Amino acid sequence: MLVSIIMPYFKKKKYVKYSVLSVLNQTFKNFELIIVYDNETNDELKFINKIKKLDKRIKVIKNKFNIGAGLSRNVGIDNSKGAYLAFLDADDLWHKNKLFAQIKFMRQKNIEISHTSYEIIDDDLAIRGTRQAKLMNYKKLIKSCDIGLSTVIIKKSLIKNLRFPNLKTKEDYVLWLEITKNGKIIHALNTKLAQWRKSNNSLSSSVVRKLTDGYYVYRHYLKFSVIKSLYSLLVLSINFLNKTK
Repeated sequence: MLVSIIMPYFKKKKYVKYSVLSVLNQTFKNFELIIVYDNETNDELKFINKIKKLDKRIKVIKNKFNIGAGLSRNVGIDNSKGAYLAFLDADDLWHKNKLFAQIKFMRQKNIEISHTSYEIIDDDLAIRGTRQAKLMNYKKLIKSCDIGLSTVIIKKSLIKNLRFPNLKTKEDYVLWLEITKNGKIIHALNTKLAQWRKSNNSLSSSVVRKLTDGYYVYRHYLKFSVIKSLYSLLVLSINFLNKTK
């Protein structure tokens, strides 16, 4: 059983080798790692191709243009061969038993999608917080997106007609909503199996961008009214602030 790991790459030269090594060190060995190179220039392509030589299971796909993380993940999905899809951003890390424990959990319980708990780290690898994985359905997701993208594993068959939308942030949030809106549940493995890096210059740390994209999700993807979209954004923001306390 093959797991396809999708990693979009955009100007993460400082971190990406460590992310890749956290994949190569997995106790679960039957995987392919697809790195989708999304830089505007080829400046770092030589560096990425050097990383590719570390292991024959690593594949590199170069986008013709910079298309963003979400659409780059779609490129990876469309070129994947695995029955399961896993996602890892190029500055995040996995614990060595991540794939083994999560795949075992999913197969034993016949689960199509799951996420795990994770640690929040800074650029010096210091642990700044943790997030606990909880079972998520559509109703819960609208109020709070408590899913770390780099912890998710999905059966590929579950998203055969679904893909990440073209958003700068919250593109994963839209996909989780699409998956759950017809009753699917995102199951939780409450074990810290990944580390999410919170950098000061990351897109996900931009408050204005998060608010803008959050409103766009409710208003344009879920077709909520203006009032309901603003209210949902307020609830989402309050729940986010409560998590950071």
